[in-house]
Amino acid sequence: MNIYDTLERIENNNFSDTFEKLYGSSENVLCYQKQRYLNAVKCFEKVYPQRNDIRIFSAPGRTEIGGNHTDHQNGCVLAAAVDPDIIAVVSFHHDGVVRVKSEGYDAFTVKLDDLSVQENEKGSAALVRGVIAKFCSLGAEVGGFDIYCTSDVLSGSGISSSAAFEILIGTIVDTYYNENRAGAVEIAKIGQYAENVYFGKKSGLMDQMVASVGGLVSIDFYDTENPDIMSFNFDFEKYGYCLCITDTKGSHADLTDDYVTIRSEMESVAKYFGKEQLRQVDENAFYDAIFKLREKCSDRAILRASHFFSENNRALQEADALRNGDIEKFLRLVNKSGDSSAQLLQNLYSNLKPTNQEIPLAIMMSKRILEGNGAVRVHGGGFAGTIQAFVPLKLEKRYMDEMDRIFGENSCRKLRIRPSGGVEII
Repeated sequence: MNIYDTLERIENNNFSDTFEKLYGSSENVLCYQKQRYLNAVKCFEKVYPQRNDIRIFSAPGRTEIGGNHTDHQNGCVLAAAVDPDIIAVVSFHHDGVVRVKSEGYDAFTVKLDDLSVQENEKGSAALVRGVIAKFCSLGAEVGGFDIYCTSDVLSGSGISSSAAFEILIGTIVDTYYNENRAGAVEIAKIGQYAENVYFGKKSGLMDQMVASVGGLVSIDFYDTENPDIMSFNFDFEKYGYCLCITDTKGSHADLTDDYVTIRSEMESVAKYFGKEQLRQVDENAFYDAIFKLREKCSDRAILRASHFFSENNRALQEADALRNGDIEKFLRLVNKSGDSSAQLLQNLYSNLKPTNQEIPLAIMMSKRILEGNGAVRVHGGGFAGTIQAFVPLKLEKRYMDEMDRIFGENSCRKLRIRPSGGVEII
């Protein structure tokens, strides 16, 4: 589509139906998104003045609702795509390169004549190379494109900016160079491949799958090659609650070992039973063997394994509760999940920095404000970062104001569940 035609159509609200689907019906929000898209197109024009024909894409962040550290053990999770997203203005060509400029970051170029892993390549460039390399191995002939991105999925905000970016690139490539043959599930796997192999982070598949599929997503990873995926919708505000994420501003630096240790300790318990992941271990057999397990595994590993078994079941129960409209049961399960993460999984703060306890502080203050209503838990990987709360609408302003007072302005963010994953904006 011609740049000037696109600008005119955005100005004339031709995209309003799409914006409302992705971002909700609030007039303020729609005005913000309209201006955001206009600015993105204008910035693209400045960065790439030689390009005229453009297309626009979007990929969302995600929030984990149930299944804290279960996905890497082939377990079950409940998560949701949310309205903060990355948008990209794109022009396709056959120059043999991908040029990327993201708002607030230095531009970079990925040459397509060598798609092997580059040992010194970091960050987004590695992810772009990895996604394209995987598509090419599947038969796509990627010529190249220029892209300008702007993101509301802030890095470190706990809603997975890396997965959103991977799904964005995957959606762009699949749409233009692969005739949409891959689809949402395969795009998620491609994103995980790029993150694991090219970026060097051994993540599970949950983040990419939710960002790609969209909506509330219940996933069973028992068969990682063919996960059982169920997407559905649930309007929390209809039941009197809103979903809030608070960034506690804790540093994510030096936390890799904390995340890796959770996985390795869980797998040490599985290994005792001759299995690779805990999902393959019978829960009753685990509890029967605890006396002997202590000879081979640490007590913390046993506690973390216990968390897996209960959390895996809870993720399924939470999805069922929402599908049945039982909000009270859902909230009880979320609170139990939070207690299990604190007491068994032990991922509320790092033992390397035991006096830095932003997450426990935020949970303590949340419970004080909620006074037994709603629910609160650690969000995502833990150790530092964000908490999640389901807040009664009557307490929404008080809760958000208090979180902002403690952790800084705009630390608390109200999220809306987005019904779609990676999409082209048409």
